[in-house]
Amino acid sequence: MKGFTAASVAGQAGKCFLVTGANTGIGYEATRVLAARGARVLMACRSEEKARLAMEHIRMEVPGANLAFVPLDQADLFSVRECAEQVARDEPRLDVLVNNAGVMVPPLERTVQGHELQFGVNHLAPFAITGLLLPKLSETPGARVVITASLAHVRGRIAWDDLDARRSYRARQRYGDSKLANLLHLLELDRRLRAAGSPVSAMACHPGIAATELGRNSLGFRLLFPLAGVVLNSAEDGAWPTLQAAADPGAAPGEYYGPQRFLGMSGPSGIAKRKATARDAEAARRLWEVSVQMTGIDCGLAGL
Repeated sequence: MKGFTAASVAGQAGKCFLVTGANTGIGYEATRVLAARGARVLMACRSEEKARLAMEHIRMEVPGANLAFVPLDQADLFSVRECAEQVARDEPRLDVLVNNAGVMVPPLERTVQGHELQFGVNHLAPFAITGLLLPKLSETPGARVVITASLAHVRGRIAWDDLDARRSYRARQRYGDSKLANLLHLLELDRRLRAAGSPVSAMACHPGIAATELGRNSLGFRLLFPLAGVVLNSAEDGAWPTLQAAADPGAAPGEYYGPQRFLGMSGPSGIAKRKATARDAEAARRLWEVSVQMTGIDCGLAGL
């Protein structure tokens, strides 16, 4: 098949990847492939029980897979900080941070810190853990940060005067908003890394429309699940863009990767399209500054 697939992933021996939400869906499939290529994979998950069960399944296919559990609840910035501190303290190196975990169209809920759940889990937590782990990543030449966005970013708009949904809440709109925030995060992170001469690169990806647990709150997604592997990606295929952003030597800093068939819904990975608002440099700068205020985490990359 033309494009990047799991078969395109070369050996990763000696490298260490941190994958959030690694016990299921895209995160699980990416972890499985990376482990099979010899990488050490840190599985950052809320549930240790589910993470251990996922490890058992992977080791049935990949005996001796180098896997470790790291506790992470992205709905709690204290947990995010503790996860980053543990990785920075205990791991000799970190080559790639894969920001994969997320939530999609839940009823209105809030994080421990009181932020609207989708904005908090999908954007603020990846922003925070990325900032906290940049010093560790910077120790390894060629290190990467991967941010997971979505086709849904096309309907996103940043509600600057209501980021925490105190005035109104529409689940699908807020999901799109959080995914637009992911691409604006990529834009500004890439700009700041380049300006600082950092050895770390940032990329983004999206899985197309994949049959994973992420869509459990969406009736439309559940109705599409039987089409997995036809016009809809399976979780295994949906991990290809994540793997390209994380492990393709030819992946370009600041680029966005996604499926190449059926309007970006399925197929092998390549460069994906993003709407003009995802390239708005002023919005990206503003979101960065707001995110620093909301998380209390500033990675020290100057906004030159």
